Amino acid sequence: MTQLSATQRASELNNLDHMLQRNKEFAARQSAEGTLMPSLPRALPNVKAIIIGCADMRVDPADILGIGPGEAVVMRNIGGRITPGLLEELGLLGRIGEVAGEIPGGGGEFHIIVLQHTDCGITRLVGDPTKLAHYFQIQEGELKTKAVTDPRTAVAFDVAALRAIPALPASWLISGLVYDVATGLVETVVPPAPIHTEQNS
Repeated sequence: MTQLSATQRASELNNLDHMLQRNKEFAARQSAEGTLMPSLPRALPNVKAIIIGCADMRVDPADILGIGPGEAVVMRNIGGRITPGLLEELGLLGRIGEVAGEIPGGGGEFHIIVLQHTDCGITRLVGDPTKLAHYFQIQEGELKTKAVTDPRTAVAFDVAALRAIPALPASWLISGLVYDVATGLVETVVPPAPIHTEQNS
């Protein structure tokens, strides 16, 4: 493992120092505006959506969709994909809500949004099917069903995967979006609709 030079270490510390300074400014601004987040049980009713997106730093849902603090739970992984690991996290979130005595969307519309994007780094892994198959926890021969190189097909596939989960509340909405990194625009691939309908329940 290559050791970092003193200059590189100093640069990293400077980057962190800048972030910490921005945090102080953020905290002061939030405190002055009275918008610091309350404790968990009081905060949950403000949440209007769960957004499942990619870890790519160019694709921050808060920037792309104008999400404010407390408006959405944002879950990010490589590709913004529905994987066994992500499903486990969703289950844990549901359990947290149960323990807190709050159900997201209990007081109104609630939405699951699957947000993927063009030029995604996951497409660079097509030549490494072993890693991809492990990520999705499937056999290599099943990788074609994941449409890794086509975000529009992939987002539709992942919305369908979520629809197949009976534990998700039928009243919740679900949709699939694709963000174009070249234009900055979001395309609705799967329009908002209830998760469970007569056709998929």
